[in-house]
Amino acid sequence: MSAVQPRQEPHPVQSKKANAVKPAQRVIKKYPNRRLYDTDTSTYITLTEVKQLVMDSESFVVRDAKTNEDLTRSILLQIILEEEAGGAPMFSEAALANLIRIYGHASQAFMGTYLEKNVQAFTDIQAKLTEQSKTLTPEMWAQFMSMQNPLVQGMMGNYVEQSKTVFDKMQEQMAKQTEQMLGAFGIKR
Repeated sequence: MSAVQPRQEPHPVQSKKANAVKPAQRVIKKYPNRRLYDTDTSTYITLTEVKQLVMDSESFVVRDAKTNEDLTRSILLQIILEEEAGGAPMFSEAALANLIRIYGHASQAFMGTYLEKNVQAFTDIQAKLTEQSKTLTPEMWAQFMSMQNPLVQGMMGNYVEQSKTVFDKMQEQMAKQTEQMLGAFGIKR
């Protein structure tokens, strides 16, 4: 008697083994025993391997095996939690507390978009620096590294200042729109 394999959901596109065509989005099933099953490779994978998919910019979705509920966000948050707990955390306690305070506040939706755009801008800057560093000779690289701390601090200072300015402008714009909307209903502050 053969071992029972977890049931796979049919894909509209054939698997790459059968037809050398890859599905548009990799599907990972999460089972009640907390194991993750990669339907693309037909193997169980670890959270570390899911993190590698993120690092490789692979498109994937994590779904509950029973309910088909999308669990991708919770798995990504779990990866962040493990990264924060294991070494040099990215977020200070004060930053985490401030993020928590934003939940339930009127600006919650706005803040999510704001953070997303800022993280993307930072990632773009990092990618440009990486690309430019490929053309440097070892001597130029050594010189660049010796001035990296002041350079990065200056760049980050400028980035933070620009980000703050954009945030302030968006906040002013939201306040004006709120005033206009309230005015349309005959409500004055």
